[in-house]
Amino acid sequence: MTAISREDVAHLAKLARVEMTPVELDHMATELDHILSAVKRVQEVATQDIQPTSHPLAMTNIFRDDVVKPSLTNSEALSGAPAKIDGRFKVPQILGEE
Repeated sequence: MTAISREDVAHLAKLARVEMTPVELDHMATELDHILSAVKRVQEVATQDIQPTSHPLAMTNIFRDDVVKPSLTNSEALSGAPAKIDGRFKVPQILGEE
């Protein structure tokens, strides 16, 4: 016996506003039954000795010191810009705002 019926699939399709033919409903019921069976097998894995985790590997943050380094001046950064205005890059307006 399948865990999900053709009527269940028809109901889900209706909720999702997806039109399905009778053949598609039958096929999808079989496919969803296979998926649910696979999920059931995964749930049967012996997990009593395994600690719950959010990630399979330990996560650690690697921080570095903030070090001030020489950088481009404003005029050097703008030297290759196709357009500039008031010491900034000028780009085409996209939001229609002033």
